[in-house]
Amino acid sequence: MAGALGAGVPGTIVAFPGRVPSQVGFARDELQRILDLYGRMVAAGEWRDYAMDFTRDCAVFAAFRRAAERPHARLEKRPALRNRQGMWTLFGEHGQTLKRGHDLAGVLAPLERRLVKAVGD
Repeated sequence: MAGALGAGVPGTIVAFPGRVPSQVGFARDELQRILDLYGRMVAAGEWRDYAMDFTRDCAVFAAFRRAAERPHARLEKRPALRNRQGMWTLFGEHGQTLKRGHDLAGVLAPLERRLVKAVGD
């Protein structure tokens, strides 16, 4: 019985037996890392709001300077791309791809550097 509930790929929702999971999600450690960065960006005055979206194909975390604007940064997790370019993608404010990769920490690195710069000003 050990490991029966947590079996599978981290960050995916485990459906009842015989059913396909209906959405992709963030694992606890992934969400912890994302929200830690979000909290530090809020403290630095860079971000004020966030939104999350969970679909069948991807999980999205978007951070906003103001709620009425487009996201300042958008992080997507697409498990289907795990074996290709990596399941993590960081998009900028204008939709440009800033970073792709297999490791969440590496993909968040551009935002981490921006945070160091904002605090150092």
